[in-house]
Amino acid sequence: MTKKKAKTISTNEIQNTKLIGYARVSTEEQNFDSQLDEFAKLNCCKVFKEKASGAKAERPELQKCLEYLRAGDTLVITKLDRLARSSKDLLEIISRLEAEHKNILILDMGVDTSTAQGKLVFQIFGAIAEFERALIRERTMAGLEAARARGRLGGRKLKMTPEKINTARKLLADKNMSPATVAKQLGISRATLYKHLPGGH
Repeated sequence: MTKKKAKTISTNEIQNTKLIGYARVSTEEQNFDSQLDEFAKLNCCKVFKEKASGAKAERPELQKCLEYLRAGDTLVITKLDRLARSSKDLLEIISRLEAEHKNILILDMGVDTSTAQGKLVFQIFGAIAEFERALIRERTMAGLEAARARGRLGGRKLKMTPEKINTARKLLADKNMSPATVAKQLGISRATLYKHLPGGH
């Protein structure tokens, strides 16, 4: 079966939007030329360039880029792997863009979320993100129940163990979980939670 070629995006298909490019290379030996050439074809008004490994958490230029974008603007990337370091990271970025009414143009996939068809991609990514958050909550709570069961069998445990701290961090990563709710589920007070995780982080 012949692989379907991604649709080529032209400037005529992009209306009423400011295009902002984000280019990333993973090592000092690589250069940005191929990515910059693609951005030039679309007349991107600004390009952020980053030299960082895909697995590196700190990407200051990406954060500057996301902050620079305004509602209605479009973030342009040549490939998905230039943007995110993991599927979780990708879903978080996509969710942020959607919430802030910003678009993304993925050149090798022919995806442009400023179009009606492209908006469906945002909806799909959003559904996947919610599904992943639900799975994390379910697994975390299952682990918490197992820990409580071991605690009952093995005698009194400390109020805040390393396992509970790790569980709290995972729960607090979900914006729908408040510190009060997390503290209640862990069987501790909010004061204890904040003592070990100042600011609820």
